Amino acid sequence: MIQVYTGNGKGKTTAAMGSALRALGHGMNVCIIQFFKVKNYYGEQRIFKKFKNLKFYSFAKKHPHFYKNIKTNDIKNECRKAILRISGIIKEKKCDLLILDELNIAIRDKYIDIEKIVRLLKNKPKKMEVIITGRAAHKKIFKLADLITNMQPVKHPYYNGIKSRKGIDY
Repeated sequence: MIQVYTGNGKGKTTAAMGSALRALGHGMNVCIIQFFKVKNYYGEQRIFKKFKNLKFYSFAKKHPHFYKNIKTNDIKNECRKAILRISGIIKEKKCDLLILDELNIAIRDKYIDIEKIVRLLKNKPKKMEVIITGRAAHKKIFKLADLITNMQPVKHPYYNGIKSRKGIDY
């Protein structure tokens, strides 16, 4: 199946990482591709290094929304590398669960061509589960998806001035 976790609420990546942990617990091979997340900053990146049946890749580690001196072409080049990695994972057929964390952002901001992603996802092995996260999922991603969860905030501490907390939020 193809699962999508989208929306403005907290927990999209957390839900995907929980699925990765569950799959690892059952001996499945897991591949995680993260976009716009600085390497070795997030807790999941640190702990998942310990699993032999998990491969973790980070691309386009900084998004211009948070970092001002980032060149668009550098991000696009990193995203092209990510597409090649995703293509290779799909062709190898050795991954049971493929997580494309914040892919929706890369598509939304036009760093990745939606048509390339659609082609890749249509050609994935039938036994490969794919989870796509990030706000603003594209309508073509919705059309391919078997499961869509739209996470919406009801109340969030950020609105009261509370910043992200190590070990809880990242």
